[in-house]
Amino acid sequence: MKRYQMYVDGQWIDAANGKVDQVINPSTEEVVAEIQDGDQADADYVLSVAKRAQAEWKRVPARQRAELLRKFAQEIRNNREYLAELLVSEQGKLHRVALGEVDVAASFIEYACDWARQMDGDIVQSDNENEHIWIQKIPRGVVVAITAWNFPFALAGRKIGPALVAGNAIVVKPTSETPLATLELGYLAEKVGIPAGVLNIVTGGGASLGGALTGHVDTNMVTMTGSTPVGQQIIKASANNMAHVQLELGGKAPFIVMEDADLEQAAAAALHSRFDNCGQVCTCNERMYVHSSVYDEFMAIFMEKVQAIKVGNPMDPESDMGPKVNKRELDHMEELVAQALNEGAKLLHGGKRITGGEFDKGFWFEPTILGDVEQSMTIVHEEAFGPILPVIKFDTFEEVIGYANDSEYGLATMICTQNMKYVHRLTHELECGEIYVNRGHGEQHQGFHNGYKLSGTGGEDGKYGFEQYLEKKTFYVNFG
Repeated sequence: MKRYQMYVDGQWIDAANGKVDQVINPSTEEVVAEIQDGDQADADYVLSVAKRAQAEWKRVPARQRAELLRKFAQEIRNNREYLAELLVSEQGKLHRVALGEVDVAASFIEYACDWARQMDGDIVQSDNENEHIWIQKIPRGVVVAITAWNFPFALAGRKIGPALVAGNAIVVKPTSETPLATLELGYLAEKVGIPAGVLNIVTGGGASLGGALTGHVDTNMVTMTGSTPVGQQIIKASANNMAHVQLELGGKAPFIVMEDADLEQAAAAALHSRFDNCGQVCTCNERMYVHSSVYDEFMAIFMEKVQAIKVGNPMDPESDMGPKVNKRELDHMEELVAQALNEGAKLLHGGKRITGGEFDKGFWFEPTILGDVEQSMTIVHEEAFGPILPVIKFDTFEEVIGYANDSEYGLATMICTQNMKYVHRLTHELECGEIYVNRGHGEQHQGFHNGYKLSGTGGEDGKYGFEQYLEKKTFYVNFG
């Protein structure tokens, strides 16, 4: 078992309170590492360090910052296999998915580096004679980044890249469930020479350390990926110092199969978008709507694919799905299925924990499909974040758009159709920030990943996401 410290000011340190926590392997329930369990004292210290370091870092030309970050990304790639195995051990994702996550983390940073020469301001015409108006983009200052347990390493890269290229200092707090690969970034930062205090990585509970970081006077921006309730707490905490807040929160993405869809393509996309990473993806297919005229044909294709899913050891290349991340999440799966059946849904496949043999230890759940589902049922509205999928028939485009919008979330939607009139109508009628047409979920760096309603605020990726990490300063320059 490895013991990790926190990475602050270029040094590895223990939590001030001396407390530690443990990281559990979801496949085996073995303790794989010990981590620090920091709190307010650690928040005070790391933020003072970051504030001091940022004052120097912002003076480094953006191109030089980017060159250093490119070396950092390359070191991530150089340690690809080791980092991927850590991700498997702490989160339970498939090894091939973990390898992809390491690649994505590196490419997030590399993409941010491309913006080093594109932080353009404006010169605006003044109403006054002999006057110019200059609008300059500058770093916000100290960024606190809180990441979720489902893709902890990729999310760290997604936030570290733009924050540092823009000239901010950053304090990263991964969840206590999955901090290990993220903590390894401290060693890589040292190796490439990122200045002390510019990148800091701390661990501790959300209510203790997380709350102390987000509500601190030295925090200028909070970027968080996680649950909606935690996001709401962060907004309240950040009001103390009016920090800029960027949140990517929960989702209940609908997957819509129209009457003219390519059914084989739609079934493959629906399968990927429900069971990828054991359904632990914010943009996952959380509720599936199938046109009544193709329902039977589509479900025959789809169910054959579901029945072929192999749950097993994440390191086995033959496995299609690994475990849930912890027992609490596993219990939640059982509760959701029981409630759905009690409300009248029909179990079409799965529905229970997997036990016995190689599954005696770990948090395993069957791929689960629910039929005879009504729009009013709890399973249609409560985020599952696991391998459970309710299926609903519909008859018209108007009906299914009403169903899709009938949610407190508005992160993503997937629709399979050949009718471009339907696609164009979504621009005006669909209440969500990300729409996938004729494919499953999976955003790209140059896009914009943002949610409506309770799914978040601010957004990430692309030029609009990069600008979240910049403040604007306006000069009225009179030269008369």
